[in-house]
Amino acid sequence: MNTDDVMLKVANALNREKIPSMLVGAYSSNYYGMPRSTEDVDFVIHFESNLTADFAAVLGKEFEAERQLTFETNTGTQRQEFFVKGTEFKVELFRLSEDPFDQSRFKRRQLVVVEGTEIWFPTAEDVIVMKLRWGRAKDRADVFDVMQVQRGKLDWQYIEKWCREHGSLALMEKIRRSIPDN
Repeated sequence: MNTDDVMLKVANALNREKIPSMLVGAYSSNYYGMPRSTEDVDFVIHFESNLTADFAAVLGKEFEAERQLTFETNTGTQRQEFFVKGTEFKVELFRLSEDPFDQSRFKRRQLVVVEGTEIWFPTAEDVIVMKLRWGRAKDRADVFDVMQVQRGKLDWQYIEKWCREHGSLALMEKIRRSIPDN
């Protein structure tokens, strides 16, 4: 099983269980930018209770739930992890938080059909804002790629508003200025 198989299996399980979700992380930046490899699959979910063993059973015998929820500091939300047995693959399900940006990007999400599976993705603008908020080297590279590929299609006022709010406007402008004029 590769990460694409894992992503599709999780998306199908979330759809079957009618859990509102959004595929984020490397998969969302790959969709709008340049593909890169990843060893995890990240979804934001709108779900009140713990998923643990019950959801692992829905996923299938290849998956095992981490017993403890963890805390994600950028948005102040909880994260539930699932592991694919015998691999390094990890699935992270982030709870939709009350963070205003988290709420905004979830409302703006867009439905995409991937290999016959309906999957909700954040907009390109929301990928840029979130990746800037994380600010890791790979996130900055993803921002560059999304900006370059989506050139001329982005709502810069929306991006600038959230970057101002999160203190990442200078980084956004630096990356934006580095994009070659093609």
